[in-house]
Amino acid sequence: MKILEVLTEYGTRSLDRTFSYAYFGNKAIGPRYRVKINFNGHLAMGFVLSLRETTDTPEAFEARNGYPLKTIQEADIVDEFPLMDEEMYDLAKEVAAYYFAPLISVIQAMLPLSLSPKLSSEHGPKIAYEKWVRLLSDKEDGLTDKQIESLRLIAKNSPILKKEAGSPSILKKLIEAGRVQIYQQEKQRLQIPLNEREEPHEMSEMQRQAYQTILDSPKEVVLLQGVTGSGKTEVYLRLSETVLAQGKTVLMLVPEISLTPVMVEYFSRRFGQKVAILHSNLTAGERYDEYRRIAEGKASIVVGARSAVFAPLHHIGLIVLDEEHVESYKQDNAPFYHAREVAIMRGKQEGCKVVLGSATPSLETKARACRGIYGYAEMNRRINEKALPKTQIVDLTDRKNFNGKSEKLSAPLQTLIQEKLKQHEQVLLLLNRRGYWTGINCPKCGYIFTCPQCGGNLTYHQEDGMLKCHHCGFVSRFPSRCPDCGNTHLRRVGYGTERVVKELEDLYPGVRVARLDSDVSRVSKQAETILKDFKAGKYDILVGTQMIAKGHDFPNVTLSAVVNADIGLALPTYRAAERTFELIAQAVGRSGRSSKTGIALIQTYNPNHYAIRFGATQDYESFFRYEMRQRKLAQYPPYVYLILLEFQSANENKLVSFVYDFKRDVEAQNFADVSTLGPILPYYAMQEGVHKRILLLRYKNKEEVTAYLQEALKRWNGISGVKIVVNVDPLDY
Repeated sequence: MKILEVLTEYGTRSLDRTFSYAYFGNKAIGPRYRVKINFNGHLAMGFVLSLRETTDTPEAFEARNGYPLKTIQEADIVDEFPLMDEEMYDLAKEVAAYYFAPLISVIQAMLPLSLSPKLSSEHGPKIAYEKWVRLLSDKEDGLTDKQIESLRLIAKNSPILKKEAGSPSILKKLIEAGRVQIYQQEKQRLQIPLNEREEPHEMSEMQRQAYQTILDSPKEVVLLQGVTGSGKTEVYLRLSETVLAQGKTVLMLVPEISLTPVMVEYFSRRFGQKVAILHSNLTAGERYDEYRRIAEGKASIVVGARSAVFAPLHHIGLIVLDEEHVESYKQDNAPFYHAREVAIMRGKQEGCKVVLGSATPSLETKARACRGIYGYAEMNRRINEKALPKTQIVDLTDRKNFNGKSEKLSAPLQTLIQEKLKQHEQVLLLLNRRGYWTGINCPKCGYIFTCPQCGGNLTYHQEDGMLKCHHCGFVSRFPSRCPDCGNTHLRRVGYGTERVVKELEDLYPGVRVARLDSDVSRVSKQAETILKDFKAGKYDILVGTQMIAKGHDFPNVTLSAVVNADIGLALPTYRAAERTFELIAQAVGRSGRSSKTGIALIQTYNPNHYAIRFGATQDYESFFRYEMRQRKLAQYPPYVYLILLEFQSANENKLVSFVYDFKRDVEAQNFADVSTLGPILPYYAMQEGVHKRILLLRYKNKEEVTAYLQEALKRWNGISGVKIVVNVDPLDY
């Protein structure tokens, strides 16, 4: 009898352990195989962690352990080979331990649906095949004229798709005559465009120094800090060239899915068909195909967003995170991994360089580079020696800056847009808020329309006439009256990208305006199409959220403007100033990247705020020093580590009591450098009838807190019906 130790597909903390099953068959089975199991009377998917043989009988096992063994049949074995190699499994264990996540939830996050250890994988896409026709002989004797016509078509194009080879009845006759043969070949559902190959560009002296510094650095992790337009991408390409020549592979990560096509084009122009794509916006079939292509060694470069950090590459020689500061590298639901930390784990595992590239590095990364934990390479000038854009800050509290035509676009901004349109140059407008109106309320009784599921404000989207919650996805039709007092005159407040587009169309009749935000990019390839069309000059103005501020190179953009720089400052997070600075600096950097001089304009109600002043001038070093002093005073990262504990329960009274008890348990440990903040009522305090509270742990000694939490979570889990969700290194609370 073989005893299999199996994880269930259920990613809850209470089930984060193996369950034993008996197996008597001869079909190959072992660690990292999927098996169908009977779990608590229900069919479920399991993931085998270990196998041992025993001379025990099921009866003897039951007598000794006090419970019977359920049996797995040969038909229950799903895979013919292990789902992942040992290195990827070791990575899964390391990620699960670091983030206090159930191991099965990490494994599920690493794999495409069709390979995931969950029962729903059975309904995932399978390998798709196409039928092809190949020529065996071009002899025409004994054939009819019609058959000869088909044979000549096939001979000229062999191999040819069966559906393109002409009449099925004639094709059948040609097969019987031994002239052609039909065979099956796997169909690639994702077609990466074939770009014209290009030779490497001549590197500038600054690029050469950065390239060499990274190669020569004794550190595994190197920060490449380069101002916008300094040519960091060429350094990535040259490093990749060096690594590929050594027979190794490259993992290239970008922060937004919309940036993937741009980076794929750069790499495919240089390296051809060696490139694979991996991100969550691929269809399930495309992701399955690309994942297997990578695992089978048919691609040596993977370009993708956050989830691509789990690409099944072998012999990795280089991992790059472009725009490493961007917060979308952090997964916003369980398991709450950060692609940067996982990339560093993989780098240690593979013994390869991890390059973190940014014009505005996160404070944690910059601080580690300053302390010598990371290597450091700098590129402090634009590649074409062009000066950074001239920047103008417009004070929105000063009514002199408005001309009565718009309350959203100031008079100075209107004038600049008009100038650029006359000069046939392009404009980029950034507003980090989507929708048309960002709030609806009743002026008579004060009722505010909020999400019934999570309590967040509802935003009106004119495109489909719906109220939407940008947190949990709730939607409803626009109300005709106030539900409290019946008033039919509702007040609309705030504005988003949709409203700005309407404003531009009213101010500049005939202007060609495109909008790019997460609403638009939900439609497959829509973001890619808009970006290509804008770069090709099919639009005059591009209005968008933060996804247009990062990594793009638009040669004809000579004006970039931040419509409201204060949105980020209002958020309840210790990173508010850092986010605002990064967004402004990145937006400013989109302007004047070619031969034309650029201008940047920042609209704000807080013109003297340090994040806005330093962001407008792209003065990263001054911002870094100022913000580090603020973080030290308030005791936030990088001076301390953070863990956010979110407690959830349907019973609010039990929840509050539980959190205070847990807090007392932490404080009873008398840790030297641990403090607790909370319980805090989170911004989204309720979702689908579940109440939430937060406890924030700040600490300096990672080992003692990790050891305590591992034990405490087991002890407290499930008491009073309270669920505990752990978020290590949270970006918000």
